[in-house]
Amino acid sequence: MMLISGFLFFIFSLNHKKVYNEIKNVVSPTYNKFMPRQLTKLVNDEIYHIVIRAVGDSMIFKNEDDYYRGIFCIYEFNNTDSVQIWRRRRDRITEKKFEKSVVSPTYNKLPVDKRDKMVEVLAFCFMSNHIHLLVKQLKEGGISRFMKKVGGGYANYFNKKYDRKGHLFNQFRAIHIKTDEQLWNVFVYIHANPISIIESGWKENGIKNPEKVTGFLENYKWSSYRDYIGKENFKSVTQRDFILDVLGKEVGCRQVLEDWIKYRKIKDFGDIVLE
Repeated sequence: MMLISGFLFFIFSLNHKKVYNEIKNVVSPTYNKFMPRQLTKLVNDEIYHIVIRAVGDSMIFKNEDDYYRGIFCIYEFNNTDSVQIWRRRRDRITEKKFEKSVVSPTYNKLPVDKRDKMVEVLAFCFMSNHIHLLVKQLKEGGISRFMKKVGGGYANYFNKKYDRKGHLFNQFRAIHIKTDEQLWNVFVYIHANPISIIESGWKENGIKNPEKVTGFLENYKWSSYRDYIGKENFKSVTQRDFILDVLGKEVGCRQVLEDWIKYRKIKDFGDIVLE
């Protein structure tokens, strides 16, 4: 009798788990919204190209304040200590003033950075409907937790500001960067993304005006490229030493992008493209 009861309990447990998972998917189809689409394990001390897009490719950065807030989020939420985040919010005088001071060249006037970081942000580029990041994972599950915080935090701000409800982002996607060649390619690819603003068909047809594109990228505010070529922009947000060493300091970073603009095509990016 006990064997039969145990068997029935086992069957009930299996069914209960199955029903729970089905219910979870019905009531929350985006339960794992900020987990990567790939099932590949994200490994500590490895580098990944991350892309996160808006639902329906809608515009999620509508003005300068939105861009500042988004870049501030990749700084602010790169921290395992939620209490410290709350204290910083409490102590700042005004939200916009604090955001713009943290993500500006005057950051060295602010208190010492005491964040317990989940990732190192090596590079970034913000476009109107998506974000590119190059990150190194520091803690187990760090990338997924970081993306969940960034996506959720910015969505809360955006939904409140624009009287909107629901998810703002799709699942993020990640590609493991394993070689120096991939690192070179992804550095260029991330920082070349804004070219589409002034040359919409560049990925299919190539770049028509290299000089104009070069100048535009050097002055595009919402990426890490300016910091890499010695034009201080958001220097507190990224950790640049590794890539600067690999590519040859500021001169090398400028050269690899300018050379690509003149001589290369989109197909050269190979397996690091996430679109």
